[in-house]
Amino acid sequence: MKKIILVAGARPNFMKIAPLIRVIEESYGARLNPLIVHTGQHYDYEMSQAFFEDLELKRPDYFLGVGPGSHAVQTARIMMAFEEVLIKEAPDLVVVVGDVNSTVACALVAKKMGIKVAHVEAGLRSRDLTMPEEINRMVTDVLADYLFVSEKSGLANLQQEGRPPEAIHFVGNVMVDTLLQQVAVLGETPGKRPGPYAVLTLHRPGNVDVEAKLPEIMAAIAVIAKELPVEFPAHPRTRQRLEAFGLVARLGESGVNLLPPLPYKAFLRLWKDAALVLTDSGGLQEETTALGVPCITIRDNTERPVTVTAGTNILAGTDYQGIISAYETFKSTGGKKGRVPELWDGKAAARIVAILAQ
Repeated sequence: MKKIILVAGARPNFMKIAPLIRVIEESYGARLNPLIVHTGQHYDYEMSQAFFEDLELKRPDYFLGVGPGSHAVQTARIMMAFEEVLIKEAPDLVVVVGDVNSTVACALVAKKMGIKVAHVEAGLRSRDLTMPEEINRMVTDVLADYLFVSEKSGLANLQQEGRPPEAIHFVGNVMVDTLLQQVAVLGETPGKRPGPYAVLTLHRPGNVDVEAKLPEIMAAIAVIAKELPVEFPAHPRTRQRLEAFGLVARLGESGVNLLPPLPYKAFLRLWKDAALVLTDSGGLQEETTALGVPCITIRDNTERPVTVTAGTNILAGTDYQGIISAYETFKSTGGKKGRVPELWDGKAAARIVAILAQ
């Protein structure tokens, strides 16, 4: 039996490993032995444990508990703790997902120990090296033996970077696997919020940590909220910055409803019925495209271009005028109409596991 370690470090990672575990347990239990390593890169109850419960994931086999820290400190702690796991378990394969510090740290340790690495969500590129996630993506893709690609831009990127064709597999989007499965479970949302509303998420350091930037973004949100009420589940760090910059009271006056972080199902219930989503999240760009919900992305670039070229996403930039201009486009058009990208059909995990089981 082949032993596989799946690594999760941050909230979106859980959504990506859940369908892989489900497929293995349902169809490959006699051939694959999956172990879950939770690095603890992001850890509090709302942001982590509730996700395991919502996604019906088994408890992690290992919790490394690395906690917060600078990129260097956090990456080093993950590498040291993960090395001990690999020495003990001697797996045949390590599966990393996404683009967080846990992704690159665990890929690097495994590769140096001669263990094969699979990267789920390979090939995505923003070309913005000021983003730590872009560096993590690039390094992980150099190391990986299996490159599982979610959209065709990833194929082109990996080919241009000289990765061997036999290592590259276009399989679709595991995040969408989880999304479609959870939407089917939820059915119609009970007690649906009356009237049209928008949902906002913000967490990227370039947006929330800069005192000159966050007030400008929130000024645009305040204008939007006077016409379209905005529900804002705030990341803990974002909430701290809002309070530090004196923005909380102003948001309440403008029609922004500041909420605590929400577990996966509660957040899905909220945004899937929204008239508009405003975000700087990569995953939410994909999820809104998959469900046909209009999305405005508060960033200057995106590593998920199919959400713009084919999907419902508008790239607004991070300045006041860009956000307002994107909102005016939303108002005049009723929201961008898109199509679901190729292979975003809920079967990506099945394709990945079939390849790994060979």
